[in-house]
Amino acid sequence: MLPAWTRNLTLATRFAMAGGVVLVLSAALIGHFAARRIEAAVVRSTADATALYMDSVVAPLGQELSEENDLSAGARRALSELLTGTPLGQRVISYKLRNRDGVLVAASDTALIGRDFGASDEVARALGGEVVATFEDLEDEEDSGEAALGLPLLEIYSPIRAAWSGEVIGVAEFYEVATGLANDITEARRNVWTTVTLVLGCIGGLLYLIVLQGSRTIVRQQGELASQLADLRALSDRNTQLRIRIQQAAARAAAMNETALRSIGADLHDGPAQYMGYAALRLDSLRALAPGDATQREIDAVMTSVQDSIREIRQISRGLALPDIENRSPCEILRGVAEAHTGRTGVEVAVSCSLPDSLPLDPARRICLYRFAQEGLTNAWRHGQGLGVSLSAGLEKGAIRLAVRDRGPGVDGGRSEDGMGLAGLRDRVESLGGTVVLRDRDDAPGAELVMEME
Repeated sequence: MLPAWTRNLTLATRFAMAGGVVLVLSAALIGHFAARRIEAAVVRSTADATALYMDSVVAPLGQELSEENDLSAGARRALSELLTGTPLGQRVISYKLRNRDGVLVAASDTALIGRDFGASDEVARALGGEVVATFEDLEDEEDSGEAALGLPLLEIYSPIRAAWSGEVIGVAEFYEVATGLANDITEARRNVWTTVTLVLGCIGGLLYLIVLQGSRTIVRQQGELASQLADLRALSDRNTQLRIRIQQAAARAAAMNETALRSIGADLHDGPAQYMGYAALRLDSLRALAPGDATQREIDAVMTSVQDSIREIRQISRGLALPDIENRSPCEILRGVAEAHTGRTGVEVAVSCSLPDSLPLDPARRICLYRFAQEGLTNAWRHGQGLGVSLSAGLEKGAIRLAVRDRGPGVDGGRSEDGMGLAGLRDRVESLGGTVVLRDRDDAPGAELVMEME
C-alpha cells in the first residue's frame, strides 16, 4: 500500500518516484557486480602474465627447495641481484620466497628471512598449485613494509614447481607496481558506471514517457468523467424533481378524480335513484287502473326492471363513494374492502396484513390501496369464479407489497391484463412510482394480482 500522501499524485509522478528508487538500486547492484568482475578479470590476466614471466626467472633458483627447505646464500644473492637495480626490479619492488612449510627462505627485506607468519589463504592456494593475485590488499603483518610505500601494488603468489616432477616445492610472492593497472581499473569502473547509468537511465526515461502519456490520458479521462458525472448528477436531480412533481400532480389528480367520483355517486343516489323510486311508486298505483292479466304482467315486468335499475344505481353509487379512510390504519382499510366485497358478493376473503399502523401514507396512497384491493377482489370474483380468494399485504425491502390471489382458471383461462379496470389501476399505481403485475400463481392453480409501491 502506498502512503496516503501519494494518492493525490499523478500516475507518472508515482512511477517516477518508485521507478527512480528501483533504477538507482539496480544501477548500484549491477555496476558494483560488473566492476568487481572486470577488476577480477583484469587482475587475474595481469597476474598470470607476470607469474609466467617470473616463474622463468625464479624457478631455476628455487630448485634447491626440492631437496632442502632452505636456499643457499648464493641463490639468495643471485635472486637479489636479479631483482635489484634492473628493469625487472623497477616493476617488482619486493619479493618473498617460502618453502613448503610457509617459512620465508628469501626476501627483499632480509630481516624477514626465517620467519613464519602462518599460511594465509593465498599462500595455501599457491601451495595447492594455483596462481593467486590480490590488488591493494596489504593488511597482513608481513606486508607492512610494502604498505608504507603508498603505491598501488599487485600482490602475486606463484607456485614454484620441481623441474622434473612438477611438484610444488615453494611459493614465490611478488609485489608489482601496478600504477597502470590501477588506472585501467579506475577507467574500467568509470566506463561500467557510465554505461550502466546511461542504459538504465534510457530505459527509465522511455518507460517514464510511456507512463506519462498514459497518465495524461487517465487524467484527461478522469476530468471528462468527473464532468460527465456532474452532468449526470444534475440531470438526476432534475429528473428526481420532475418525478416528484409528476407524482404530486398524479396524487392531486387522483384526489380530484375521487372527489369527482364521490360527487357522481352522490348525484346518482340523489337524482336517478330517486326518480326511479318515484317511477316504481307510480307503477304500483297503475295496477288498480289497468285491469287485465296481460296488463298486470307488463306492469310486473316493468316493475322488476325498475327495481333492478334502482339496485344497480345504488351499488354503483356505493362503489364510487369512498368510506372514511383518512382515520383508518392500512390494515383496517384493506379489511373494510374485504368485508364490503363479501357483503356484496357473498365470497369470503382471507385477509393477511402485516403493515404497521404507523405507516406514513399520504391520501393518494391510501386511496390507491383501497382501489387496488377493490378492483383486485372484483377481478378475482369475475374471472377467478370467487374460488380461494385471498388478500395479503406487507413490507418488502421498504416497499408496500399487496397481492390478491384466487384459485380460478388463471391468466390463461381468458383473463386479460388490458381491461379498463386493470389499465386504470395500473396508471394509478405507476403514477405513484409503483408497479402492477397480473400473472399465474407459482404455488397453486389460479392467478395473482400484485402491486409494489414505495
